Amino acid sequence: MEQSLTPVAGASSVGALLDWARVRLASRRGSSGLDAEVLLGFALDRPRSSLIGFPERGVSAAETARYRRLIERREAGVPVAYLTGRREFYSLPLTVSSATLVPRPETELLVDKVLERLPTDGRSVVLDAGSGCGAVALAIKHRRPHCRMVAVECSAPALRVAVSNGVRLGLQVEWIRSHWFDALANACCDIIAANPPYVATGDEALVTGDLRHEPRLALDGGVDGLMSLRTIIAGTPRVLASGGTLLLEHGCDQTLPVRNLMDRAGLQGLETYLDLAGHDRVTVGRLP
Repeated sequence: MEQSLTPVAGASSVGALLDWARVRLASRRGSSGLDAEVLLGFALDRPRSSLIGFPERGVSAAETARYRRLIERREAGVPVAYLTGRREFYSLPLTVSSATLVPRPETELLVDKVLERLPTDGRSVVLDAGSGCGAVALAIKHRRPHCRMVAVECSAPALRVAVSNGVRLGLQVEWIRSHWFDALANACCDIIAANPPYVATGDEALVTGDLRHEPRLALDGGVDGLMSLRTIIAGTPRVLASGGTLLLEHGCDQTLPVRNLMDRAGLQGLETYLDLAGHDRVTVGRLP
């Protein structure tokens, strides 16, 4: 049985390759079957529906070799998004690279809460702080085209990916290279949304899990995970207009310290929202 699941060096079939890949990825938590299908679709440039519907379809030796290399890298923990260079976020197809964090489904909650506070025809200025590949900024601009969307990012390689995504999607965002608010004027925005690094430096996931393949700059939040959150909250009263709103994504165990920091910075009406897994994920406050 084991031998039958091992593709030969030459040509194979869709079904045989998927069977082999599912076995290779079985020890990984989560969607090993989905990963196998997505990567084979990428390797063959075919939709997943075609793979499922026609498992007997032949695959060339070159395509088989390419797929095997992808599965071996996935088995080693490289995220599927880095292997394909693609990730969907808020129904937008995005390009990602190893210079950018892979957008997570839970971050869509941050976008939801921004959109709830933005009129469909308003001219509000919205800031995405720490934009990465541009996922949050582009999702907001796509749904609220009349807003003025500004995004800051300190990483030049990540910013290039974000700019490329914006051009490809035809969405106008003002991209600025800046360490948080350093390059911004006072009282320049009505809404700030941020998904900053919030993993503690000593968290073993940074060196043992899939996170080790993602940019440390986008994940490491310092000794307690709150370093970037402190910087953003402390700087908010300078760049947020009176009556404006700050929305922060954070770790599920960071709600109390984040709320305390926001309270001390003068933010009012604090609310914390749960993600789909039932974990605290986004806290919101308003500047008087």
